[in-house]
Amino acid sequence: MNVIVGQSGGPTAVINASLAGVYQAAVKSGAEKVYGMQNGIAGLLEEKLVCLNDIFTDDLKIELLKRTPSSFLGSCRYKLKKAEDSNVEYEKVFALLKKYQIDCFFYIGGNDSMDTILKLSEYGKKIGSSIRFIGVPKTIDNDLMITDHTPGYGSAAKFVATVMKEIIRDAMVYGTNYVTIVEIMGRNAGWLTAASALARGTDCEGVDMICLPEVPFTVEGFIRKVEDMQKKKKSIVIAVSEGVKLPDGRYVCELSNTVQDLDSFGHKKLTGTAHFLSNEVAKFLNTKTRAIELSTLQRCSGHLTSRTDITEAYQVGGAAVLAAINGRSGVAITLDRISDKPYQCKTGVVEIEKIANYEKKIPLEWINDTHTDMLQPFLDYVRPLIQAELPPFYVDGLPYHISNKF
Repeated sequence: MNVIVGQSGGPTAVINASLAGVYQAAVKSGAEKVYGMQNGIAGLLEEKLVCLNDIFTDDLKIELLKRTPSSFLGSCRYKLKKAEDSNVEYEKVFALLKKYQIDCFFYIGGNDSMDTILKLSEYGKKIGSSIRFIGVPKTIDNDLMITDHTPGYGSAAKFVATVMKEIIRDAMVYGTNYVTIVEIMGRNAGWLTAASALARGTDCEGVDMICLPEVPFTVEGFIRKVEDMQKKKKSIVIAVSEGVKLPDGRYVCELSNTVQDLDSFGHKKLTGTAHFLSNEVAKFLNTKTRAIELSTLQRCSGHLTSRTDITEAYQVGGAAVLAAINGRSGVAITLDRISDKPYQCKTGVVEIEKIANYEKKIPLEWINDTHTDMLQPFLDYVRPLIQAELPPFYVDGLPYHISNKF
């Protein structure tokens, strides 16, 4: 048996733990060769493959891989055309899989990656291919359907909550009117921004406002809320999703002068929301303002990962191999929560068409009436996912990562 694995979409702090899970489970199941796609499906189309057996030669390298953030194999945002429009890419992919005698194809990624698995598995059925195609979930956005949550989200949520606590500490030192707006990733689902609610505790009063894509947003209403809040306290800290939308469906960042380019999937590249809102608040209110974009820090901070997250990321990789061995194809692995206290979660398998091209959003009943904060059900949902730590190995005072020089 030969298998191939790739990583796609935005990286996470634990995506390599899933790669480690796939690799070790495949080897233990008798795979002769485990190939890695360099830069996902785009790299496969260019026949950019690497034999992982030659890289992961001992357990230490596997352990380093699990603690190394970002995508070891490289990533891509490449959208396969529909087979009915053009099957040129599909013919090339399946010719390459035949050349390398591939039996199982694993793709670690989010929604767009599940779309790739869906298309390849459907084409495989059409031509009578025996290759099994399995999706391995990953995304800090936590927006995949069916699965309780996605690997990558827990660590990113832990990072966001931690940073927000530190920003709040910093914002309080001057005793003057100050509004700090922190922009957090999340296009159409606010799961990551909502995690800023975790900052509240006995040692921290928490953020003052949380703005999510699930709730229609107006600039005027936002400024009024800030004005009312600042009558009670001078320093205000706000968490805002990059994807907050106006009632007409436009993203708030589209009101800025920033050019909104499109990626290969037709998604607008969102940026500038916090800066735009910061300028608007400064324009209308007597206060200093500051905009902070957490940007890629929230997805690549391997020094602040959740042990729960790394463990589950590794488990879904192994579960994907098991599903393939059991003859499954055109499916994705899920995490199914079976209890909250104590927290327990198991892996499951679901047909890929139930996940691909759908988005899971935060239930509105988990948001308070003024749309400024999260309620207890959300906190109960997310808190188990950030528990414990698995620190990196340190060399000369700095984290040490496995290198992908190939």
